[in-house]
Amino acid sequence: MQTTSTTGTRATTRPRWTKQDTTWALSLFGTAVGAGILFLPINAGMSGFWPLVVMTLLVGPMTFFAHRGLSRFVLSSKNAGSDITEVVEEHFGVGAGKLITLLYFFAIYPIVLIYGVGITNTVDSFLVNQLGMASPPRAILSLALILGMMAVMLLGEKMMLRVTQFLVYPLVGILVFMSIYLIPEWNTAALSQVPSAGDFAVTLWISIPVLVFAFNHSPAISSFSLAQRRDHGDDAEYKSGQILMRSAAMLVGFVMLFVFSCVLSLTPADLEAAKAENIAILSYLANKHESPFISFLGPLVAFVAIVSSFFGHYLGAREGLNGIATKTLRSMGKPVDRKKIDVFTVVFMILTIWLVATLNPSILGMIESLGGPIIATILFIMPMYAVKNVPAMQKYSGTISNAFVLIMGLVAISAITYSMIS
Repeated sequence: MQTTSTTGTRATTRPRWTKQDTTWALSLFGTAVGAGILFLPINAGMSGFWPLVVMTLLVGPMTFFAHRGLSRFVLSSKNAGSDITEVVEEHFGVGAGKLITLLYFFAIYPIVLIYGVGITNTVDSFLVNQLGMASPPRAILSLALILGMMAVMLLGEKMMLRVTQFLVYPLVGILVFMSIYLIPEWNTAALSQVPSAGDFAVTLWISIPVLVFAFNHSPAISSFSLAQRRDHGDDAEYKSGQILMRSAAMLVGFVMLFVFSCVLSLTPADLEAAKAENIAILSYLANKHESPFISFLGPLVAFVAIVSSFFGHYLGAREGLNGIATKTLRSMGKPVDRKKIDVFTVVFMILTIWLVATLNPSILGMIESLGGPIIATILFIMPMYAVKNVPAMQKYSGTISNAFVLIMGLVAISAITYSMIS
């Protein structure tokens, strides 16, 4: 059934919600709920219950308005098939286009590398610790896992969405189940920790980046927006906003329920210990309660979360690398062959992810943190700048949500910068 709204004498028919929309909402959810979700309860809950309440109130609007702004930016192009790298060049010029494309790629690409390392470590640990097998050769294991994930991407958008949907349903179910499973362990230790007004403000400030990146699905927004334009034409912006709203609601509902349940089942001292040990929350819970059930469930959650998030981040990294190659060839006066660029991107991704996953370097966390300000700038700042300076975006100006997104973006960037230099 389609919904109809009337403005003056003109009636507009809005597209109804479809199964494909549900699949996209789940895909965006899966992109956001990566390995970071396993550390979010630790990072967000260390300062107690009350700052977490405020974070919960902020994260929904932050997530929805920021990603909607980026989607609108992609859809503002005159050319229906332009991805984010081409839209930047269209609106801001060739020089800015090259710079932002380069930054966009190097903000997302390290996260793809990290997922290659993460999936290898997760499966290897499960085989050794839970199944009692000998550790397989790391180069072979990592190659098999990476080729498996890449095969899904090479089979196309529809296959990627189907696999993501298959993965996300059990992920949501596990998050809900674990949240309920921990209820008997709830205590009031977190509620009794009430920071001063100054400490509360500082805690909130330095926690904003944690929320931004735990709920970030910006790498998939360009491909998602192009798919909506292809499928819905002039209704693409309406449909994108509708899907993004439901995806954000899912993230806040399921993820924050899990976070609250974890925080209430542990003490602040437990969370400090988990952070010091640098282990995921489910691993800490399994160790604390000596639960074989959680020790088996933990690797499953990590595997599903990493794979579902890998797909969305790969879309962004592929776009960035394709954009760099395209702009480089154009600047050299050489012809642009999309098929050859796609092949180069696939080969480059497989080889570099495999190399890094095999070597298992310890510097990836630092690389990821360096990409933080870039992601926050592209997600929060750039679309708001475009609203003021790009004619096609000015119809969105003059709303409180724009000011909110801009302020939260500046807060996130300042907190990331502070964390890097302190």
